[in-house]
Amino acid sequence: MSTPQVMSTNSTAAGPNYQLASPAVKERPAPSINGIVGFFLLLILFVVSIVVTIYGAILADSGDGGVGEIIGGIVLLTFSIIMTTAFTIVSPGDTKVLQFLGKYVGTVRQDGVRMTYPLTTKRKVSVKVRNFETRELKVNDAVGNPVNIAAIVVWQVADTAQSVFAVENYEEFVTVQSEAALRHIATIHPYDNGEPGEPTLRGSTDLVAAELAAEVGERIAIAGLTVIETRISSLAFAPEIAQAMLQRQQADALLAARSRIVEGAVTMVESALQRLEADGAVQLDDERRAVMVSNLLVVLCSDSRATPVVNAGTLYQ
Repeated sequence: MSTPQVMSTNSTAAGPNYQLASPAVKERPAPSINGIVGFFLLLILFVVSIVVTIYGAILADSGDGGVGEIIGGIVLLTFSIIMTTAFTIVSPGDTKVLQFLGKYVGTVRQDGVRMTYPLTTKRKVSVKVRNFETRELKVNDAVGNPVNIAAIVVWQVADTAQSVFAVENYEEFVTVQSEAALRHIATIHPYDNGEPGEPTLRGSTDLVAAELAAEVGERIAIAGLTVIETRISSLAFAPEIAQAMLQRQQADALLAARSRIVEGAVTMVESALQRLEADGAVQLDDERRAVMVSNLLVVLCSDSRATPVVNAGTLYQ
């Protein structure tokens, strides 16, 4: 007795690696002809069957046999009636997946009225490009900060047979797998303030989108689906830490601005002192130099407008 083959799931760092029970169903074209041509051929066959049946009846009535003609006419008529089930209409951007007695027999991709296998069930599967936006998910980033994130996934059916027979509902499947992939990508990157050269969710959106597209594509390949593009549509800290993170960002921005101001002020003071000494406009000893540097730095680095004080005396007693 043969051992039944089942579907196995192997987890990897990027995501689950699904394997179909062998042999996997792959799309193959179903033979079809133009429906208008098929209609006229079937009409001719129907007329011929009627004529042959009537001719056999005439022969039988005259006693010259005709049983074979009657049987042949009935067979042709029955065949022509059965062939009426072979017609199907395929809209642009759609396909028809054919099954005969539960067995997959092919896919019709040509649009228009087509004539194919009779007595088959014909399931419409769209191959148009589709997109959806995931729910806003609350996940912890690489450093444990809770963030709310959502993404837009653009996808398309590539293999109609796999999309129908490999999974229960391929539209629901791509939605769930996209959210699972988005959760995974969000947990391996920090929101911001990563190590030098480390990609972040906020600062490396193109890289994150590419990683998300690759992982979603890997997860939904089992269903014969392909990812065209993914984009992060919403990204923010969770409400419970949003205010604290905003204060941190403001503090970081203030420190960066202060550092830039001080660096520029020191450069300007150095340039001013070098210019005064080079031109010989004034001779400054260490004490006067320190006072000038102090005054210039206060003026250049102060948040408010400096108020000058005129010193009518001297620095020395």
